[in-house]
Amino acid sequence: MGGINRGRIIEILANKPMNANELAKELDLDYKTVRHHLKILEKNSLVTSMGEGYAKVYFISELLEQNMKYFYEIWDKIGKNKIKKKEMR
Repeated sequence: MGGINRGRIIEILANKPMNANELAKELDLDYKTVRHHLKILEKNSLVTSMGEGYAKVYFISELLEQNMKYFYEIWDKIGKNKIKKKEMR
């Protein structure tokens, strides 16, 4: 499920930069879970941040922005389908 949550985070940040608390509310996830995923995404140069503490805002990285078509190609085939299957249970 980690990959799916990270995909959801990327999808949201591609539309609007947010802090971890805003993302947690938007995704209906625990704040610590969102922070964990953001650390992984940042470590892998997929997101970048500005600010500190609760005011720290996350953006998709320039590298990811240049390659978003590949993200959406994969996300449309894999990610969104897994979310739909989970919702159907």
